[in-house]
Amino acid sequence: MIVLGLDTATLTAGIGVVSADGAELAAARHDASGRTADLLVSIDAACTRAGVTAKGLGAVAVGAGPGSFTGLRIGMATAKGIAFAAGIPLWSVSSLAALAADVRALVASFDGVVAAVLDARRGEVFAGVFDAAGTPLAEERVCAPEVAATWITDVAGVRPLVAGGDAIEAFGPALAPLADRWSAARTPSGLSVARLALAGPRDNALLHGAPTYIRPSEAEVMYPDGVPGALRKR
Repeated sequence: MIVLGLDTATLTAGIGVVSADGAELAAARHDASGRTADLLVSIDAACTRAGVTAKGLGAVAVGAGPGSFTGLRIGMATAKGIAFAAGIPLWSVSSLAALAADVRALVASFDGVVAAVLDARRGEVFAGVFDAAGTPLAEERVCAPEVAATWITDVAGVRPLVAGGDAIEAFGPALAPLADRWSAARTPSGLSVARLALAGPRDNALLHGAPTYIRPSEAEVMYPDGVPGALRKR
């Protein structure tokens, strides 16, 4: 089985193609701030390098978030479209868990706590904490960066800790307590998305899969009773 992995939780989309044992066949990073069509071109190029067509894929795996609202919708829609057209299942995983897997891959023989922290905009971060095997140690959350730094440190306790994510570039001073334990991993890779999905329950999310936002959208915050002038649900 060959699996295509895709993550668009950030402005840098991760694309990866792996074999059934998780071996890398192709990998790419894509600037997801442009047209959706360009993302499809990058996916096609990765599949070409891997020597596989859409019909040769066994499944598509997608990072469900948390992350950019627009990015997650684009990624989910793109992954569903490919899976539906190819008649294959769609598997979804946490984007933070995928980033944590990328962090672990950079640290040899690590047996501690891994924190994944992404810039959530609005002065906040998305944060998740995992053990060395990738098991969540707490529920993923969105909060101020200084709150995240304290929370991560508390969860880790006396255990070794390593972190990763693009939040360090946006909130360096607030995340300073973790700075000396920050790895080079910045955004989730498609490879980790595919590998996590292969190792997971493999539940087919083609029909009911949805992004994991964690927090309400800006429109929901501004208009809790609905957008003025919009048609009301009956």
